[in-house]
Amino acid sequence: MYFGGISLGAGVLAREGGINSSEYENVSREKETSEEFEANAMDSLIDMPFATIDIKDDCGITDVPHINLERSKENERISKDQIKKRKKKQKDYQPNYFLSIPITNKEITRGIKILQNAIIQQDKQLAKAMTSDGSFHITLLVMQLLNEDEVNIGIGALLELKPFIEEILQGKQLILPFQGIDTFRNQVGFVKLAEGDHVNSLLEIAEAAKKTFQEKGILAGEDRSFKPHLTFMKLSRAPQLRKKGVKKIDPEVYEKFISHRFGEEMVHRIDLCSMLKKKQSNGYYHCESSIVIGDKNGGEPDDAELVRLSKRLVENAVLKAVQQYLEETQNRSKPGDGSSVKTQEADRNGTDSDNNRK
Repeated sequence: MYFGGISLGAGVLAREGGINSSEYENVSREKETSEEFEANAMDSLIDMPFATIDIKDDCGITDVPHINLERSKENERISKDQIKKRKKKQKDYQPNYFLSIPITNKEITRGIKILQNAIIQQDKQLAKAMTSDGSFHITLLVMQLLNEDEVNIGIGALLELKPFIEEILQGKQLILPFQGIDTFRNQVGFVKLAEGDHVNSLLEIAEAAKKTFQEKGILAGEDRSFKPHLTFMKLSRAPQLRKKGVKKIDPEVYEKFISHRFGEEMVHRIDLCSMLKKKQSNGYYHCESSIVIGDKNGGEPDDAELVRLSKRLVENAVLKAVQQYLEETQNRSKPGDGSSVKTQEADRNGTDSDNNRK
């Protein structure tokens, strides 16, 4: 009715001599064509991936009544730059440190050694793929620490993590039961963690650790979800196996242990360990720092922990002494610094005064 009214009014004007009917039809067609072109242009812009970026980010709306092409192009450029930086960061991210829960229960470690020996008896060339004795652990979090300063930041993050863990556990002891065998894509063999409430507690601790370290600016964590496991063999440890045709772990080699109960580990410590530094004499990883969880042996640390802590204290003391000596040496050797000359003159004056008094 609305458009009909306009057409009727225009017809009247045409009869009264304002414009003739043929001119009016041309104007109407041009107007319709123009409106159609604008509508198509708007639709095509809205379909572009960058068209609503600035609006969505700033206001959280998706309908676009007006599109600023210059801002859209600028946002597209910024978005591409951010994607490039993110990809470069991910490409450069090579974890070299990790949070470890050491497995110290001899019943568990003894059972794993029996499992490993049983596999080796079936295929001796798999011996080099086995996890070495003394390094059995659960990885809680991986991270990248590039220098000593970042390692110290990581140590600080680990210390800050302790109260969060205590809040999660609510005074209870975290006990991890291990039963059965599984693999990751037939490349990594591991002892499974049995189901139970302890799994949820461990997942909460892992999430708290990831958040704590990332808030310190540390690159930490992985894209895949956290699945706690106790590795006993890994084909990547022996690359030569692939050349010999060993590309997968045959399930038959561990089938007798598929439901075996290995024992329970009472979690008492979390370590910040290096993947690359030389391992300790007991086979465990180089440890930068540790936090104690719960009470083990009435709260008394074991011998290995005492040795590690003592070694760390000595290393820190020596490092501070060397740094202090270097600073003092540099200060004395700075050009234009007359402090040493003044000190020598004061010493001479004092000696002369003493001689005069004598």
